[in-house]
Amino acid sequence: MDTRNHLIRLPLLTAALALGLAAPLAAFAASPGESGGNSQGKVEPDLVDTAVAAGQFKTLAAALQVAGLVDTLKGPGPYTVFAPTDAAFAALPAGTVESLLEPRNRDQLVSILTYHVVPGRVTANEVATMDTAASVQGGNLRIRTNGDSVAINDARVIAADVMAGNGVIHVIDKVLMPGG
Repeated sequence: MDTRNHLIRLPLLTAALALGLAAPLAAFAASPGESGGNSQGKVEPDLVDTAVAAGQFKTLAAALQVAGLVDTLKGPGPYTVFAPTDAAFAALPAGTVESLLEPRNRDQLVSILTYHVVPGRVTANEVATMDTAASVQGGNLRIRTNGDSVAINDARVIAADVMAGNGVIHVIDKVLMPGG
């Protein structure tokens, strides 16, 4: 039996069930100015539910579950998450994701994931004026702007200002590695 497939499937299934796949996709279409609620008093989905609903963050959701960070990112925040897509995780060297999801590598996984998070709600307009941002992990993220293009370290921001009730997501095309 190939245990690598189970290492991936079990956390993905667990994360999908625990994170509530039923979150509405409407959160992804929220306008940049929206935050914790709307005029009808409805509360927007949190960062985790928003990411899961998008459908392109299954690996990130599984990693958050394994790392024990789901409750934090479902908490009050606010947080800014530079969220790598499933394709970004797939571009890592073969075996990297599977290795990171192993319990013995939890500390390394937590370090990598928290490196993608900045305290506060930092919109794209604010990011574009910054040279660096301090991550929750403790390292600094380099920010470069070239016209309409924004890079975080070596990752391109491919979608910005995905608003959630407790923060904002900026979608990136690479996984950020601390110290890399």
